[in-house]
Amino acid sequence: MAPPRRVAAGALLAVGGLLALLLSVAAAITIGPADLGVGDVVGVVGQHLGLGDAGLSRIQDGIVWELRLPRTLLAAVCGAGLALCGAIMQSLLRNPLADPFVLGISSGASTGAVLVVVLGIGGGVLTLSTGAFAGALAAFALVVVLAASAGGTQDRVVLAGVAATQLFSALTSFVVTSSADAEQTRGVLFWLLGSLAGAGWTDVWVCGAVALFGLVVCLAYAPALDAFAFGTDAAATLGVPVRRVRAGLLVVTALITATLVSAAGAIGFVGLVLPHAARAIVGPGHRRLLPTTALVGAIFLVWVDTVARTVLDPQELPVGVVTALVGVPAFAAILRRRRVVA
Repeated sequence: MAPPRRVAAGALLAVGGLLALLLSVAAAITIGPADLGVGDVVGVVGQHLGLGDAGLSRIQDGIVWELRLPRTLLAAVCGAGLALCGAIMQSLLRNPLADPFVLGISSGASTGAVLVVVLGIGGGVLTLSTGAFAGALAAFALVVVLAASAGGTQDRVVLAGVAATQLFSALTSFVVTSSADAEQTRGVLFWLLGSLAGAGWTDVWVCGAVALFGLVVCLAYAPALDAFAFGTDAAATLGVPVRRVRAGLLVVTALITATLVSAAGAIGFVGLVLPHAARAIVGPGHRRLLPTTALVGAIFLVWVDTVARTVLDPQELPVGVVTALVGVPAFAAILRRRRVVA
């Protein structure tokens, strides 16, 4: 059993993280052309929950409830889910460079979604999310086959992921340039770089439910993930069913990635950088690492999306462009810190 002081510190950290996330969401909604304050945001939310009248016009109410609130919440959910996937992959593969974007799963999900949207594969039966999930599983299977045929080492897994990323990116580009019209091409390419502009409440509920399900499943396997830190042989010696746990958790990450990509496009660097930041805060133990990673990822993407929609107002930057501009120097700083510590 953990010492009382450590439990209290963990509880204080969790409360502080949730408070920081709530304040970030509330503050991000107020940023934009409309003159809104945090009190207005709280009033609108309370009004829609039946807790009084916010005293705002219908336009201001719509800006908060129909546009900025679902968009900001979806950014938080996507940040949490992608960061969680990165932490799981880095632990399972024992590779600090592993994340859904680097390993090609995001690219595979993008290809599956584009095949459904542009070519109409599935005849209307398959949804965007289903196509993205199938593409994510196909990319994951390809990475496994390529890595296994090359020896299965950590470096080979990353190289196989890079190859899968290039393959599925090329397939997506081919489908878009050969089959989509100009308007469709512009929309798909903007979406592929990551965009939360079309966020709605359905996206928030679906993505939130899948990300929460993934977090609960991964937390249940936290002791097994801790054992993977000592290698698969050590984990097997400790009684962990290595193949079953690894396959199950990788399918869960593919499901989360596919669902988030279908709603917001392929957003890179969140799963690569944020788990390292979370480890610097709470250490490598997965019971604390996984929820911390999700919280840090949620706060990060809320502010990234705020910058993306306001820095060139009235134009909007793709979210993936901003995550790359922020993520590269952050990742370099983390690598430098790890080198100094080592």
